Amino acid sequence: MRSGYTQKGEPLLDSPPLTLFTGLLGEPTATRLLAQLDQALAWQRPTLRLYGREHPIPRRQLWMGDPEARYCYSGRDFSPEPWHPAVSSLLGTVIQRLANAGLPARFNSVLLNRYADGQERMGWHSDNEPELGPDPLIAAVSLGTKRPMRFRWQDRSHEAFNVWLPHDSLLVMGAGVQSRLQHALLPRQLPGLRISLTFRLVNPTVSPA
Repeated sequence: MRSGYTQKGEPLLDSPPLTLFTGLLGEPTATRLLAQLDQALAWQRPTLRLYGREHPIPRRQLWMGDPEARYCYSGRDFSPEPWHPAVSSLLGTVIQRLANAGLPARFNSVLLNRYADGQERMGWHSDNEPELGPDPLIAAVSLGTKRPMRFRWQDRSHEAFNVWLPHDSLLVMGAGVQSRLQHALLPRQLPGLRISLTFRLVNPTVSPA
């Protein structure tokens, strides 16, 4: 077993299930992958419509997956870029790690986000688009600078909390997380590059809104 790898993961919440795995790929593989994705992908900065105005997103991103895995959020319809071989290989690793932990999953797409430093961010949201289904399982790989993902309850019944996501980690958001919680990557005075890859299963029979 590779150094630092957590076979069963660290349970952060039982209901809804939120689990963190560390040491997913091991070194130097994880750092090589970070550099490869940073340099090889055609990163985009699309504009999204918020409150009737167009705004460039405060990070760079790329939607990737099977041809039918179209996705819509914040008023934009995204058609997937073809799988990059390195991302396709990572997908296989994620699926195998989840199977080993008793969490069988299938994914056909991934949203990659590139944060150049701690000032680039992701606002409050839930991954609850119709094409993801009512209770999606979403697996998020983090590479690069360690940053906290902030979670808050939809009904504000409990205090908000941080989940620190280290380099070479996998956060699994199970059934009910998207319907009961919101999450964000808020600005921090943290230097360094971070790339996240959130693997999803898009239902091709549900047309994006």
